[in-house]
Amino acid sequence: MKRLHKPLVQLAFTLSIAGLVSACGSNEVKMTEKASAQPAMAKTTMDSHAEKALEIYEVHHEGRIHVFYDRKLYSDFLALGETPFRLTRIGAGPKGETLVFGLTKHDKKKPGKVAVINLFDGKIASPEKIYAEMRRDGRIYVFNDYEDMTAVRQSGNPNLFYTEIGAGPKGETVVYVLNEETKKKRPDDLIAAFKQHNS
Repeated sequence: MKRLHKPLVQLAFTLSIAGLVSACGSNEVKMTEKASAQPAMAKTTMDSHAEKALEIYEVHHEGRIHVFYDRKLYSDFLALGETPFRLTRIGAGPKGETLVFGLTKHDKKKPGKVAVINLFDGKIASPEKIYAEMRRDGRIYVFNDYEDMTAVRQSGNPNLFYTEIGAGPKGETVVYVLNEETKKKRPDDLIAAFKQHNS
């Protein structure tokens, strides 16, 4: 069943994802201070993965927001519930959640050069286009605009979206998040990107 939605009332979602996510590890880097809200700045020097289209993956689980920029790390986390290297910021999420950035082995000693972390910190401007997934409450939200993703992370619910029930790899509902510029037509490009990333 496919249809366009424009809800008039924001829905409150209750976290219902079960499972155990490891909170500590010998390779974990912890920061207890909240990330400061900084205005967008000129691009800093990033690693090579920042030169291609920026990918962002989030999993909201038990008061934590797990953030990945590497598809393999994200897939491993979905399978195992843990990543070997991470940067943790306690209470830095929009509602006091702990932010956990999954890091590759290559980036574990220099997280300050990771584009996604710098984007969260406001040190670089939002890219014009991204590919992003957010898993929360048994749904997969798909984005091609970082500002839309930020709004959903903060409010919990998109205002404009196109839904495909049961279209996820395990039968999840997939919610393609739209905005005023993209709401007028079915998001075929975003649907195709999601299928390509989850084939």
